[in-house]
Parts: sequence; C-alpha cells; structure tokens
Amino acid sequence: MPRVYMSFMHRDGWYCQFLEVDLKTALPRKLNFASADKVRELAERVGAFKDLESRHSVNRGIETGRGGVWLDLSAEQYAKLKA
Repeated sequence: MPRVYMSFMHRDGWYCQFLEVDLKTALPRKLNFASADKVRELAERVGAFKDLESRHSVNRGIETGRGGVWLDLSAEQYAKLKA
C-alpha cells in the first residue's frame, strides 16, 4: 500500500500537495479546496484518521492554517496522484 504525506495550507482556499515517503519528492497532482471540511473529508476517505492523534493533528493544522498527515493509498489512488 503506497504511503504519501499530504501537506495542506490555507492560501485563497486550501492548497494540498503530496510528497513521497522521502518528504522531498513532490507528486505532480495538487488539489485546491474551498473549505477545510473538504481537507478533512479527503483525509478521512483515505484512512488518515487511524487514531485520535492523527485526527487531532489535522484539526490543529486546519486551525493554524497549515499542517500535514500521512495517507495510506490504494494503488489506484496513488496512480492518480502520479498522473
């Protein structure tokens, strides 16, 4: 199961960038969302909230305007980020 890091930042909406495990290599696909709820929804959909700590980390990042979380993706989801 591919693992990537999603960093997000509030900048005229919510800008999300995805990094490989080395935290240096950016994947080409980037996402922009109008609301923080969409960032939470994406994180929840890909299983980022394995425990209370990771959920709290995302919520804290949203409150401060920037943060990140590890995502465990399916091969199909990973392929979409690489395209």
